[in-house]
Amino acid sequence: MRQILPLILIAFLVAAPVFAVSGFSVTLGEATSSNPSYKSAVMDYFKAKTDKDLQSADIKIVTASEVNEVSRGVTGRVYSPSQILSCAMVDLSYSDGIKVSVDTSKIRVVTPEMYASALRSSGIDRGYVVVTSPVPASGEAALAGVLKSYEIAVGEQIPEEAKRVSVEEIYLQSRLVNETNATGDRVAELFDEVKNRTQSQNLQDPADIQRVVVDVSQQMNINLTETQVQQVADSVAASQRVQGSLTEFKQRLEGVSQQVGGSGILDQIYAFLQSIYNYIMGIASP
Repeated sequence: MRQILPLILIAFLVAAPVFAVSGFSVTLGEATSSNPSYKSAVMDYFKAKTDKDLQSADIKIVTASEVNEVSRGVTGRVYSPSQILSCAMVDLSYSDGIKVSVDTSKIRVVTPEMYASALRSSGIDRGYVVVTSPVPASGEAALAGVLKSYEIAVGEQIPEEAKRVSVEEIYLQSRLVNETNATGDRVAELFDEVKNRTQSQNLQDPADIQRVVVDVSQQMNINLTETQVQQVADSVAASQRVQGSLTEFKQRLEGVSQQVGGSGILDQIYAFLQSIYNYIMGIASP
């Protein structure tokens, strides 16, 4: 029996981090969290978008300092606490890829496909995401809250460089929407197609990636300037570079998603304990 106990302890230590996360999280902008009316409106919106009890969600606050940590280096813009209003909900029990729902009555520029494309640059390819704000907003800064929601739901930090790449991408997509008159979803489709071709062809040379951008944009009838082609190519190249640093996060995301997407956590804990009991009884039996 003494020989078995260390194995049981190790099994518990390995399983504990997985069972410690719910796969269901909400982030509130600090200005929304501090305003009872705003907070109530946002939580009511989230309730209408899920059949889960929000009481079971891990709810955290997104601060201006957290947003600025990434956005300052991308746009040079610094947000004050009163400007951090966007909120996000993430549910990893959704098993059919990634689905993003955006409150279009409040989020004016960034579309579901734009968020999904930027999230994929951070290694996120699954989950149900809801984005809203109590007041109108363009939506770019909300990405920081979405990324934090994933970190909470998964129980693993996303590398800072990967987050920066995603934020850069969402701001670039927004600029292209304004500069080319293409829809947000079309711009996101452009990015996704360039990423897919770059990855499938294992392109490393920036000139090769630029040629892919030109080919895809022409096929989609999106007119890009040489500068814009360069910007898209640089963004895609950066996305490809950070994928290697995302291995642990991707594995953790997959594991938690499978956990919460299957049987309930209590059922899983019971099954885990039952398997240990059966193992001990099998060893102890003559």
